[in-house]
Order: sequence, then C-alpha cells, then structure tokens
Amino acid sequence: MKITIIGAGNIGLAIARGIAKGSHATSSDITCTVRTEDSYNRLIATDCEFNLLRDNIEAVRGADIIILAVKPWRIEEVLFQVRPSLDDKQIIVSVAAGITFEQLNSYLTRNMDYDSVSLPALFRVMPNTAIEVGSSMTFVSAFNTTEEQTNLVLDLFRELGNALLVEERLMGPGTALASSGIAFAMRYMRAAIEGGVELGFYPKEAQEIVVHTVKGAVDLLLTNRSNPETEIDKVTTPGGVTIKGLNEMELSGFTSSVIRGLKASK
Repeated sequence: MKITIIGAGNIGLAIARGIAKGSHATSSDITCTVRTEDSYNRLIATDCEFNLLRDNIEAVRGADIIILAVKPWRIEEVLFQVRPSLDDKQIIVSVAAGITFEQLNSYLTRNMDYDSVSLPALFRVMPNTAIEVGSSMTFVSAFNTTEEQTNLVLDLFRELGNALLVEERLMGPGTALASSGIAFAMRYMRAAIEGGVELGFYPKEAQEIVVHTVKGAVDLLLTNRSNPETEIDKVTTPGGVTIKGLNEMELSGFTSSVIRGLKASK
C-alpha cells in the first residue's frame, strides 16, 4: 500500500513513523512532502527513512491513501493544487482540525462541473499528541466511503493507539475530550506533583509517584473493563482519608471545573 503524507511536521512524521511500524506499509511505501527547502534539507540531514518530496502533485500520483497533515488554513490551497491528479479510487484523510466535509467537498469541486466530479472517499481524523508514542486516542469520521475503506483507515490508526468511528458532529467534542484532554490530564498531574512536593517529596520523586499512579489507574480500567466509580469505591472506606480528600476536591469544584473546561474546548 502506498501512502502519501502532505506535511511532514510533528503530526505528519508521527503518523508516518507509526504506520511504518504497523502491518500496512513499510517506510519505503510512505512519501512525505515538505514545503520549504530548509525543511527538506533538515529532514534529509536526519537520515529520514521515508521518501521525501517538495512536489505535492508528484507525491499524490499512485498513492492509495493521501493524508493531509497541514495547517487548516492550507487545506484549500493544497487540495486545489493536487485535485487534477486525484482519482476516485484514492482515499483522502484530513487531519486538519475544524475543516468539515462540506468544506473539503467545496475545495475539491470549486469552479468545476459538480456533476462530472467523482468525489473520493473522505475521512476526517483527529489524533492527539500521544500518537508520537503510539498511544493516541484518535477519532475518525467518514464520508462517501465503503465499509472496507472505513475499516482500513480504522485499522491504520488503531496501530497508532486506539481509534473510534464517530459522526462528524462529534469531532469537536472528541477534540475537547481527547486532544485537549491530554493537556487537562497533564494539568492534574502537575497539580498532584506540586502537592507531593508540599507533602515532603522531592520533585522528581513526586513526578515518578504521580505518573505511575495515573498509569495504574488507567491499567485498572482497561484490564478490569470497569468504570472509575467502581475503582474509587475500592479505596474509599467510611471515614477514611481518601473520601475526605475527594470531598475536599469536590468542594473546590473539581468535577464541575473539568466539565466546564471540556465544554469550553469543543
């Protein structure tokens, strides 16, 4: 399978590296494009294992999947540039936040006879920064696709963590819950580390404790297939210190603050 990634920035390269470690493509099957000569030279100097081009039109020819990993404001420009070289058998995946299927379709058909245009299979994909370590929570939404194409894209991104197929209307909330959610989880850990220092641990010790505690909480939920309240009940005894701590956090608006933050981020 031939895969082209337009935009070899942080996300684009993370996706390329993740795909290359999976079962669908090798490094030699993946072409990445960069816009500037400086970026090209910098990546060449790092012994980039992928095919590297500066020509987007050349890059999309013969590709089975084209991943648009450029900034949202460049999507229209890139699609207008490459659309004469696209065919209806190719799969286009947009990683650009906030660019809807309606917009993607308009970019592909603008100034063209709509009835004569065969729209390709389109996907919107929203990973989070944990894709860098193969642990992303990725949302996938599909338009004009077959079941086989949808399963292929889901399989591709499940090799980079977890992937969930959702309606397009949930891409914004998914961004808040998983993409912004990385920052929210980090902010909790930062606060817990600071609290650990106040309790008497050195900063490095506090960070090690908090990181492994959070990892343990995640592993419990994944292994037991339980929900957070079930696991909380296991450590909260009547009159115990844990329930006192939880109640104090709730008095300060812990849950409501999290929910308000999520709503503000979608």
